[in-house]
Amino acid sequence: MQKFVLDTGVILGYIRAAGYADYIEKKYAPFTPPNIPLISVVSKGEIYSLAKQFGWGGGKLKTLDELLRKLPTVDISHDQIIQRYSEIDAFSLGKDKARPLRSGQTAVLWERMICGSLQPRRS
Repeated sequence: MQKFVLDTGVILGYIRAAGYADYIEKKYAPFTPPNIPLISVVSKGEIYSLAKQFGWGGGKLKTLDELLRKLPTVDISHDQIIQRYSEIDAFSLGKDKARPLRSGQTAVLWERMICGSLQPRRS
């Protein structure tokens, strides 16, 4: 059993039936038992904000609501999670001088973020 905290981009991909969401589903199966997909309250707020920004109608909003009902909300106010997020975000923007983002590394980045293989730096 693995737990997957799905971020806003992943949820957006599932709603839009994006290729990367299909890849995530096939490779990691976060919605297939015994795996447990989770979402943070921040991602819930972000995805509803995006729905408003994109002008989603009833059909997409219904799909979003149905998807979110399947996801328990987790508390993300832990120092380790905040630290890890800051590392992933800086890396994904190519701003982490210790780990520069190389050209063409985007697919690898997604996989690492989802698998959790970007480990916090040791002090």
